[in-house]
Amino acid sequence: QVQLVESGGDLVQPGGSLRLSCAASGFTFSSSTLTWLRQAPGKRLDWVSTITSGGNITNYANSVKGRFTISRDDAKNTLYLQMNSLKPEDTAVYYCTYRDSRGQGTQVTVSS
Repeated sequence: QVQLVESGGDLVQPGGSLRLSCAASGFTFSSSTLTWLRQAPGKRLDWVSTITSGGNITNYANSVKGRFTISRDDAKNTLYLQMNSLKPEDTAVYYCTYRDSRGQGTQVTVSS
């Protein structure tokens, strides 16, 4: 079955950086479109970024465009999200998703 395991979340100061990882298994990773979502406390689940197979096309929410970079390593079946210039409003649980599956999430907290 599909398994997605996120990691890399942490407490970071505003302006800092983090790289999230998502280890995937149970499906053909290299030919799959993958997405990062996030959910802030008390708020809905929001789309962050999507990458197509081969990494040819990437898309970002306006709120993270220019600060976040999605990438993939098909040899390692791993999805990444590089997050720079972090803001307090980026605080959320971040999930990687494939179709209707998602992992347990990783907590990102941006605070001084």
